[in-house]
This record gives sequence, structure tokens and C-alpha cells, in this order.
Amino acid sequence: MKNMVLLSFLFLTINMRGQNYKPNWESLDSRPVPQWFSDSKFGIFIHWGVYSVPSWGPTGDSIGIYDKYAEWYWRKLDLPGKVQKYFKEFHNKTYGPNFKYQDFAPMFKAELFDPDKWAELFKESGAKYVVLTSKHHEGFTLWPSAQSWNWNSVDVGPHRDLCGELTTAVKKTGLHMGFYYSLYEWYNPNYQNNFPAYVDQHMIPQMKDLVTRYTPDILWTDGEWEKTSKDWKSEEFLGWLYNDSSVKDRIVVNDRWGSETRSKHGGFYTTEYGLIGDKEGIDNSVPHPWEECRGIGTSFGYNRTEGLSDYSSAEQLIKLLISTVSAGGNLLLDIGPASDGTIPVIMQQRLLELGKWLKTNGEAIYSTSPFIKKKKDEAINPETNKTIFFTQKDKNVYVLCLNWPKNDIVLDGIAPENNVNAVLLGADRKVSISKKGESLILKAPLLTPDDHQLAYVFRISGLLK
Repeated sequence: MKNMVLLSFLFLTINMRGQNYKPNWESLDSRPVPQWFSDSKFGIFIHWGVYSVPSWGPTGDSIGIYDKYAEWYWRKLDLPGKVQKYFKEFHNKTYGPNFKYQDFAPMFKAELFDPDKWAELFKESGAKYVVLTSKHHEGFTLWPSAQSWNWNSVDVGPHRDLCGELTTAVKKTGLHMGFYYSLYEWYNPNYQNNFPAYVDQHMIPQMKDLVTRYTPDILWTDGEWEKTSKDWKSEEFLGWLYNDSSVKDRIVVNDRWGSETRSKHGGFYTTEYGLIGDKEGIDNSVPHPWEECRGIGTSFGYNRTEGLSDYSSAEQLIKLLISTVSAGGNLLLDIGPASDGTIPVIMQQRLLELGKWLKTNGEAIYSTSPFIKKKKDEAINPETNKTIFFTQKDKNVYVLCLNWPKNDIVLDGIAPENNVNAVLLGADRKVSISKKGESLILKAPLLTPDDHQLAYVFRISGLLK
């Protein structure tokens, strides 16, 4: 099996190197998403920029999810609507009506930023890749971009190449490094008044510089919704990325390249807080690599107003990871560091708790694929996709239980010819397994307090040929 996987990987690599992709979606979409991404399953998103200084957004059940994003602080000050009132009132009371957003930039100092400590935390979390906001919609870059003179982290604020420092640290740990990049900028004069010049003289040179300078494994674009991919010249850029860039054989991109491209064009498809396109929930019927992104709280950028109830517990995050991976997706979990370069302790704790669970149960997550087997129109278990999920790898099937099963686990529609056995990961306890007709029955063992986990995984061996 390992030899087959190796041969498949070599074939994919040779095929990608030999392919010349044309700058049109039909050709670009034929490029496979590199396998390393689908195998990784879990990544860390980082929203960090000038917005990390005010680090503020409204909270509460009456506030829409997108209106809670603290990284939209500048835009929300001017964007008409009821939410503007919250931002205006806070800003004027705290900083005064004459304090401009640009005045926050010198306050973004990152004086406590330690890239090696960040990278070590990400590795301990069990994540396999990292995506840093190189530039959000505010236009401020975290590297010395020639196109963003005096509006970047080297010319003002930290006076440090934050993209470069973190890239070095992350790659040193063996993780994949990538960048988020906003195609549009709220207040760039060229974007507002001379869009072709913005694309040709600002955006495309900036993206090429980012790729050439840091050789990332992921380019995660956003802010595409106001223009079509033709307007953004996305096809031309991706043609360069896939054919001529130094990362052409391993780079992974998402689907945010134009107002018409989400879940249709690009690389992996993206969802955000469970939303895909205009449709709630994840479309599991789409046989295409995809990724869910969301924060540990309700904002991507750090929001000081969030309380404990606004943060997902470790148990909730593990359940989110399980449900996402069992449906064939990756989870990109966001943290929002403070402007001084520290990662809030509660976020560190959540990441370490995820890492602890993955050290025990990671074999049921990494490099797996969904296990879907039905008997007529019935799922293999009534609790499938509710409290019980399934993945598979090699010849093993994994049964992932969000809660400790109160009764026997009955897997309908499975009648293995060979002898099978099962074990509970983390407890190293054999599990009683029997067959009844076309059903396989797992009887959960008795647990001790030391066996407690935030979610439980049974490995069934010998079920697959």
C-alpha cells in the first residue's frame, strides 16, 4: 500500500511538472490540488495587523457573524448601517473623533513577537500548515512591499519583516507555510479610481513578490467579491504561478479569485463559519478538496470584548475537526494575536488541548478519507454525522465518537468476510466485536477515569481488503 501511495505521488509530481497550464479556468482547474494539503487536515490561520491595536468589535446574539469581525474595524467606521454606530461610538469615546485609523499603525509594535515560540506552539497543536495574513483589506503589509511604501511593518510600527521571520521559524519546524492575501483594498486610491492600474501596478506585482520572496506552500486569497476573475486577471496570475514560479509544483490555492469563482474555480473550496457560497452547511456531495475556516471565537482578528462564552471549548473544536475531516475537508482554525505579538492565553490553551488529543488520535485524522458505506438508503449507523463519524486509511476504518457510546455501536450494511478486530485509541483496550447478519457490532469496554478523552476513536482493522 505504501509503495502504491509513493508511486501515485511520484506520478502526480511528474504530471504537474510536465503540464503547461493555460490562463483559462478550464485548464487551470485541471491542475490537481497537491496531495500534501488533503493529507494535512488541520492548519492555523493568523489574522494580525493594524486592526490588532484597537482589537474591538461588537458581540452578542443580536449581532450578525460578519459584523463581529474586529479586523473590519476601519471599514465599519465608514460603512453605513446600524453596526457603524457601535464602532463610531467606541472609537470616538476611546480615541477621539480626530484620531484616524492610520494613527494606529505606529502603535502596532509587535515588541513581544517571538516567531520561534509561535512556530513551536503551532507544531504542538498538531497543525500541519500555517496561513498568515500578509495583507488584509486595510492594505497594510507584514513585509517590506515596494507597492505599500510607508504602509508596511518594516517602514512603520514593528520595523520588522513579520512575514519573513515567521516563515523561517515555521519552515524550521517542518510545517507548511502559507499566506492570506487580500485582492482588494478599501481605501487605495487606485483601487477606487483607476482599477486597471491597481491590478497591473500594485496587486499582481505584490503577489509575485510575496511568492518569489518567501516561496510559500499556500496562497489564500480573499476580497474577490467586488470584481470578476477577468477583472482581477486571476487566470493570468495563476498561469504564472502554476507554470513559471519557483513553487509551481507544490503551491496550493483556494477558490477566492473573482465574484463567480467560489466553489467553482481555483484550488480547494472554502467555507467560513459553516457557510459555503450562499448556502448554509457544507456540501458533502462535492468530491473536491475543501476547507472550513473560522476563529476560536467569533472574530478572526483579536477582539478584546469577547468573553469566555464567545470562545469555543476544546471539546467543541475537536468535534468540529472530526466532523470536518470525516466529510473530506480540512480545518483552518484562526487565532488573533495581540498587537504586541503575544497570542492570548486562552487561544494557546485551546491549541495545546487540540494537540494533546491529536497525539493520541491523530491516526484517525491525518491522511484519511471519508468512509461512506450505505445499505440501500440507510446510513451505516443512525448516529452517523450526528455523534458518530467515520474515516478510513490503509486497511483501517476509524469510528470517531463525539460522546462515549451508551449502547453498542451497530454498523449496518457491513458484513466483512475476514476476521476483524477493534481497539480504543488512547486506552489500548481491545473492543468486543461481533457480526450479526449484515451488521457489525462494537461493544464499548468499561473505562477508568484515566481513559477519559474529549472524543473517542475506535480503530477497526481487517474490515477493508
